[in-house]
Parts: sequence; C-alpha cells; structure tokens
Amino acid sequence: MAIPELSPEARAEALEKAKAARIKRAQVREELKTGKLTVAQVLDMRDDPVVGRMKISTLIETLPGYGKAKAERIMKELQIAESRRIRGIGERQREALLQRLAK
Repeated sequence: MAIPELSPEARAEALEKAKAARIKRAQVREELKTGKLTVAQVLDMRDDPVVGRMKISTLIETLPGYGKAKAERIMKELQIAESRRIRGIGERQREALLQRLAK
C-alpha cells in the first residue's frame, strides 16, 4: 500500500493539527496532575477526538504517585488491554478503574 503524497499545504496542515493535539493532551495531563481535573472528568471526555485517543495507561501514569509499573499492574488487574484508549473504555471498566484509583 503506497502512502499518498501530500501537498506542502496539506502536510503543513497535518503537522499543525498533530501539534495542537499534543498540546491539548499535555494540557489535560497537567490539569489531571495538578488536580484541576479528576480521572472521572477525563474519562467523560471520551467523545473529544483528541482526549479520546489518549491511552488509559498514560492517564494512570499521569496521576501523582503512579508510574509505568503501577499503571501496568492496575491495567492487568482490571483486565484492561494495554492498547485501550479513553474512547474505548466500557462502563464496567470505567467504574472498576475509578474504584481502584480511589484506594
């Protein structure tokens, strides 16, 4: 499968869109880290095209006191696939995650 060639304008537009998405995800992570947003609020943003693409593991790792190893352990414990993104989390997994993180 060949990758389509982008015009310079289309490439610049795609790069700008990707940059805006990175900035927004970084902002959400910072607000989560500082307590301006809760995990529940971020999970409720699943319909947002940018936030919805964030991995659940990244969300957990962002929390104060959590890191990669702890996030992996929680994901395994709750049987949430490592590749699961916010937009794809089901209601049962959402509730289980919120309950687990409240401990």
